[in-house]
Amino acid sequence: MSSARASQTTSLLVLLLLLGACNNLPTSKGETPGATTAYRVVHGWPVLPDGFVLGQVSGVAVDSHNHVFVFHRAHHSVNRTTEPISVPTIMCFDGETGKLIASWGADMFILPHGLKVDNADNVWVTDLSLHQVFQLTHDGKLMKVLGTKGIPGTDDKHFNKPTDLAFATDGSLYVSDGYGNNRVVKFSPKGDFLVEWGRKGSKPGEFDLPHGITVDSEGRVYVADRSNSRIQVFDADGKFLYEWKSSELGRPWGLTVGSDGYLYVVDGGDLLPRPPDRAGVIKLDLKGRVLEKWSSFGNYDGQLYWGHDIAVGGNGDVYVGAVLYGMRV
Repeated sequence: MSSARASQTTSLLVLLLLLGACNNLPTSKGETPGATTAYRVVHGWPVLPDGFVLGQVSGVAVDSHNHVFVFHRAHHSVNRTTEPISVPTIMCFDGETGKLIASWGADMFILPHGLKVDNADNVWVTDLSLHQVFQLTHDGKLMKVLGTKGIPGTDDKHFNKPTDLAFATDGSLYVSDGYGNNRVVKFSPKGDFLVEWGRKGSKPGEFDLPHGITVDSEGRVYVADRSNSRIQVFDADGKFLYEWKSSELGRPWGLTVGSDGYLYVVDGGDLLPRPPDRAGVIKLDLKGRVLEKWSSFGNYDGQLYWGHDIAVGGNGDVYVGAVLYGMRV
């Protein structure tokens, strides 16, 4: 990375940690104009090593210890190649202090995308260029790989640019196989193929880029159908239940069900932003009713420019990773 690029990126490297706090805070930069929100941005989080610059933050998740895992693209953010990223791509921060606890994943990934943490605190990620899903231990040791390295496909042994992952309470794994196949694939806790559903389209059960996925405590599967600007909801085996689509939701890019039982969504906005573009974080109940909305389009602390993924800690803190100008979490 050139010194000019590093300087420019560093100037944009600011926090987006949206922390549950007291109600009725005054509106400030990063919040929806005129809105009252229970969330405020925490400045100065995370604490990065001297001279270190995050790349595009494509994935973020929180484990049971309030450790925040960040998946980023480093120098591949501006220089896409077929070679693995030579620096650590997975960073682990303390949620409370923002202090870096560990980093790993060098020479493993080419184009990072989704990241989730399972109930045993294992870390799962997807790579678009490798067309694979990886299960790793809490400290980065490889446990399992799904998919065939570098070879896209549509069967039970292949993916085509998988985007995200989610886990049912019984340990079943769901993969949104998004950019190429427009489907969801379900695996057993042992990694055996169970069922798949979806194809490209805009009808119920069809997708135009399933970009994020999550599961609630009742086993319902929520999919951020990004280019269709909607959320689709399915039962555990892929039966379509209903969809949510509105100007309030905008274009959902990422979503997660928090331990509080609410659904958190990041609206990443349009693919070719023309300010004032839309962007924001939305909190919904599981009937699809919007309870709260905050953040806005921009590069200030608390604002979003292509918010890509979202995570919620057990204490209610909300984290959003961004992939365009101001690459940050």
